[in-house]
Amino acid sequence: MKIISARDYGHMSRQTANIISAQVILKPDCVLGLATGSSPIGTYRQLIDWYRKGDIDFSQVRTVNLDEYVGLDASNDQSYNYFMCHNLFDHINIDPDNTNVPCGVNPDAEGECARYDAVIRSMGGIDLQLLGLGPNGHIGFNEPDDCFSRHTHKVALTEATIQANKRFFEREEDVPRFAYTMGIGDIMNARRVVMVVSGSGKASIVKEAFFGPITPRVPASILQLHRDFTLVADEAALSQI
Repeated sequence: MKIISARDYGHMSRQTANIISAQVILKPDCVLGLATGSSPIGTYRQLIDWYRKGDIDFSQVRTVNLDEYVGLDASNDQSYNYFMCHNLFDHINIDPDNTNVPCGVNPDAEGECARYDAVIRSMGGIDLQLLGLGPNGHIGFNEPDDCFSRHTHKVALTEATIQANKRFFEREEDVPRFAYTMGIGDIMNARRVVMVVSGSGKASIVKEAFFGPITPRVPASILQLHRDFTLVADEAALSQI
């Protein structure tokens, strides 16, 4: 495990964007695993800026996103498909056919999860997976559990996750209660994993996840075993280690 300490959110975002841009430059047709939420937005903005300056070319890049809410179609402004288009895809020269997000409106959960795993396999796996860190240690929507999940699956969101996400919806009852998410096994199979974490509110879970025991009750703790894992965090998030 490698830890990169950043001064603040902006510095963290630039450091992470450096890692991703180097991956794209070294392997133009690489497979990027992407995340949503507030943590990676700054990274995406930096990548957009470098693309507009002609420093990076996404024309051959392929992407797979971690997760999607069950019940939201791609045009819903709270769907993760919409999030990715709004915050990255619509602003760079990536081929839309090369971007992949689970289909939240497929009622066949087993079929959708199998389809998504097949997409990842067809690409030869993920070269670099970007992650955020949930307040309870979840990665993707892999919530605390009794065992580590292997592949894409449908998950019931915990009350803590629902509360953390309700700020994005008009009413708490509008927050979806289920999501499709890549499994821990899918994430661990990525050749490289980079996590972005910011703010003092994440300091305790950073300490627990990366300096505590490896346990499915803290899903991110499994990353201690990844062969190429980098944590990029600001000073506030690292304040307890």
